[in-house]
Amino acid sequence: MSKIKVLIVDDSAFMRKILSDIVSSHPDIDVISTAKNGEEAIKKIQKDKPDVVTLDVEMPIMDGLSALKKIMDDYPVPVLMLSSLTKEGADSTIKALQYGAVDFIAKPSNIFKINVDDMRSHLIDKIIIASKLKLRKNLLYKSNTSGVARRRNQGTNRTVLRKGKIRKVVAIGTSTGGPRALQNVLPHIPKDIDAAFVIVQHMPPGFTKSLANRLDSISEISIKEAEHNDILLPGHAYIAPGSEHMEVVKEGDNFIIKLNKDSPVSGHRPSVDVLMNSLAKTGVKNIVGVILTGMGSDGAAGLKNLKSNSAYIIAQDEESCVVFGMPKSTIKLGVVDKVLPIDDISDEIIKAVEV
Repeated sequence: MSKIKVLIVDDSAFMRKILSDIVSSHPDIDVISTAKNGEEAIKKIQKDKPDVVTLDVEMPIMDGLSALKKIMDDYPVPVLMLSSLTKEGADSTIKALQYGAVDFIAKPSNIFKINVDDMRSHLIDKIIIASKLKLRKNLLYKSNTSGVARRRNQGTNRTVLRKGKIRKVVAIGTSTGGPRALQNVLPHIPKDIDAAFVIVQHMPPGFTKSLANRLDSISEISIKEAEHNDILLPGHAYIAPGSEHMEVVKEGDNFIIKLNKDSPVSGHRPSVDVLMNSLAKTGVKNIVGVILTGMGSDGAAGLKNLKSNSAYIIAQDEESCVVFGMPKSTIKLGVVDKVLPIDDISDEIIKAVEV
């Protein structure tokens, strides 16, 4: 079997050396070249045809986001972004994931304090996964935003908290490819829907807030990073903060969010299973469970518990997933009511809420 060919793009010679050493330490991966900016990267992609590209965000001449758009338009290849642990870095990473990057690696602000062993396991695992992906047209960035729900004008009812009972709770779990999948679902949900949305997206701290802000800016419903003791409101969505589990409890007529830093479940915190299991414990039947693209099986066991409570379960189909692991694991348990392409899931959620 031929080795996975990797192009490493970073403006720091020190970082290029570290990444090259890490990646080359795996017997099945070969660093075929490096580049110090986006312009050089594009030329090397044309010439060397790598299987995977690692791409820094901040670079001179042509930055990572500009290069990514060009790569996705002209030379589609799986791209892993290297992002700094800053607000600006997180914002840029969310944009990159929506432009077509398949995943990202968070790097410390001080590159001289890199935990090489920790970075090795994350980076090599993600390169191997990325190398197996076939980038289909529906997964790539499109500049055309037609079909995305029109934002409400500033000064409308956006900041007014709606009161009253919610008709349904929609619980969504996702991982690799999730930010782009959520962008294909949430902006199509009408603002007057009688449901609240709770979402677990596997991400480090800081990135989930940027994700929530980005989704909020293009959606009719209000979307925020969840806070401890938030009361679920109709037409609102709550994304679990990176590194915190999110549970939902029922108190009287209210559904209330509880956050905790308990041990990771199956390697994840936040965990989809933790969210789904908490909803199953409420005994409430008006739950819609949704499992989207992601590696592994997080969410499958929790959705099985939800199904035993008469929940309605929707899974993303293999063709539209970046990684089919999480939906596949749930489908295998025989608890899924509908398997649908990502573009059809928002309509199905709306129908399920109205039943």
